[in-house]
Amino acid sequence: MPFDIARTRAAYPALTEGFAHFDGAGGTQTAAPVIEAVATAMRQAVGNRSAASVPGRRSLEMVAAARAAVADLLGADPAGVVLGPSATALTYTLARTLGATWRPGDEVVVSRLDHDANVRPWVQAAEAAGATVRWAEFDRDTAELPAGQYADLVNERTRLVAVTAGSNATGTVPDVAAIAKTAHAAGALVCVDGVHSVPHGPTDSEQLGADFLVTSAYKWSGPHLAAMVADPARWERLRPEKLLPSSDAVPDRFEFGTPSFPLLAGVAAAVDHLATLDPTATGDRRARVRAGLAAAQEHEERVFARLLAGLAALPEVTVLGAPARRCPTVSFRLAGLTPAETAAELGAAGLCLSSGDYYAYEYFQAMGLRERGGAVRASVYHYNTVEEADRLLAELARLAADRGRMTR
Repeated sequence: MPFDIARTRAAYPALTEGFAHFDGAGGTQTAAPVIEAVATAMRQAVGNRSAASVPGRRSLEMVAAARAAVADLLGADPAGVVLGPSATALTYTLARTLGATWRPGDEVVVSRLDHDANVRPWVQAAEAAGATVRWAEFDRDTAELPAGQYADLVNERTRLVAVTAGSNATGTVPDVAAIAKTAHAAGALVCVDGVHSVPHGPTDSEQLGADFLVTSAYKWSGPHLAAMVADPARWERLRPEKLLPSSDAVPDRFEFGTPSFPLLAGVAAAVDHLATLDPTATGDRRARVRAGLAAAQEHEERVFARLLAGLAALPEVTVLGAPARRCPTVSFRLAGLTPAETAAELGAAGLCLSSGDYYAYEYFQAMGLRERGGAVRASVYHYNTVEEADRLLAELARLAADRGRMTR
């Protein structure tokens, strides 16, 4: 059946305020079942993890439910799901742990297309170990990340390749599977940043070739928590710095301190919500999540196609990049206004967009735009509509016309 946008939007209470949210790449609005799950967990008695009491067992159940939900979302093993406060924090933990085993002469490969959370932790870990950093470059015109270059970047000294599955600046979807194949042939590990890609279609960590895959729940209708998945056997071989009394079991040994149990309840509820996006879907939760995200992806692509075509029709708008495969995200600049001014003008009209470099530091630095304010980003999520896209385009056309009158 066609994607039911009215039904979908009804699940997001924040949308009743009337804003058009094109800032999903920075964080989506929260689904009602998630809000209710968090509130329920906070209303009831919950203790720290313990099998000795009902409140203690509830927290154990919340942790287990969150791991199982993330595993269903990403096609992973629940025993290999590490939970944490953010994708940045989890990547730093992994980088410090792996980096402690690196030596001078070892190499890591990072990409200038990535969010800095999948760049700086690896660069800093390499510097601390005396290892060498090698850079994968993107095409300045298309914003593609050519997979072929990795044959020259990766060798027997490469210990890790870090790459995004979806650029949060240009939407580019690199051929991660091909990059991972090259890395694995040389014996290197692959860390994939799925923060921007996971919300926009079905994900399978094994098909990506990811040894480690990270995602953030607040980018797919959930709370501000993140998860990193890997084969439990791979986690077993890693020894992070940790408190002596804390659990040494996998995956617990990578999780520091007491987690927010109510927010973990929200993570599970968010995955359950994604599994309802296609009401005709059947099977286990993994199958229903894949079907729901596939249906949402088709809808997002329709809205995004309308938006992209409209931007291209505005001569005052410069769109950055033209990748062949992309998440529904675009960065642009409007002549006569800085990106911050454009975002503020749009915000005054009830249109929520991001401006700046959105932590895509290397991309904007390489493009020579970081010191000029970066760009404005429009990111479509499955609650956006064609009408909202038209509303955004009309406002941009108005702003362009106003600037034209001011310069005459």
